[in-house]
Amino acid sequence: MTRIVTIAAGQLGPISRSETRTAVVARLMVLMREARACGCDLIVYPELALTTFFPRWYFEDQAEIDSFFEREMPGPETQALFDLARELGIGFCLGYAELTLEAGIVRRYNTSILVDKSGAIVLKYRKVHLPGHAEHEPWREFQHLEKRYFEHGSGFGVVDAFGGVIGMAICNDRRWSETYRVMGLQGVEMVLIGYNTPVHNPPAPEHDDLSLFHNHLVMQAGAYQNGTFVVGVAKAGVEEGVDHIGGSCIIAPSGEIIAACTTKSDEIALARCDLDLCKSYKRTTFNFDVHRQPRAYGMIVERRGVTIMADGTPVPRRG
Repeated sequence: MTRIVTIAAGQLGPISRSETRTAVVARLMVLMREARACGCDLIVYPELALTTFFPRWYFEDQAEIDSFFEREMPGPETQALFDLARELGIGFCLGYAELTLEAGIVRRYNTSILVDKSGAIVLKYRKVHLPGHAEHEPWREFQHLEKRYFEHGSGFGVVDAFGGVIGMAICNDRRWSETYRVMGLQGVEMVLIGYNTPVHNPPAPEHDDLSLFHNHLVMQAGAYQNGTFVVGVAKAGVEEGVDHIGGSCIIAPSGEIIAACTTKSDEIALARCDLDLCKSYKRTTFNFDVHRQPRAYGMIVERRGVTIMADGTPVPRRG
């Protein structure tokens, strides 16, 4: 018996700083209706899908920073998206900036949620691998201050939903093999990833021409090495002067791209995913119980980074 999940990668074009959440949610709803009309069970939206990518600016006013965060989910502007999902009978994955109170302490996370067809949140994920920097670096063409505005998440959980085992990651997480392996060890069959990735990398401009290639490379490797589908969804195009790569796609457990967006605008890419295809990899080449050797991997958790570079230069240690 096959387990089919029909997925939509709900790519977004640019969101301007002046665009309201209500206007953005209306765009999300257009994509949701289109996805459901095509028979989709689930639509995946990008990272920080409700606002422009605000970490590109240095702010000192905390109230201004917090204006980009959601204090509840659903909230007044996002309730309509939940209502539509329930009406249509479609699930969704949404990335946003989360402000929450934990034990009396205000916390801020780069967050994604998975919502089922009844409109209920069934899984929340907070970004673990925060890229960029924490202090003002005015030499950059644009900044990337995720380390300033967000705290690190604590792990990679999965949930039984949509007939399979589903997990989530966000943007830079997709570059780290540990992201997929931790979920792979929990039997993940579909990993949902939203991202906002600029073409230009200020600290390493020599990588600019490879940005789209690297985007697909890491997700395809993660899919194949863990026998899982991967759905990568971008905020794309020139947003507030910064060009983003796009390249939204759906990847099979074989590592093959089976559907992809072709523009840098609001668009959906669709794939009919048979989760039972994961077994072909999980029970053969990547049968973890048979082939993995955890005793040989201790350094992965014992050491955070390299202690010396190839040329013999010591690496500065950071917390």
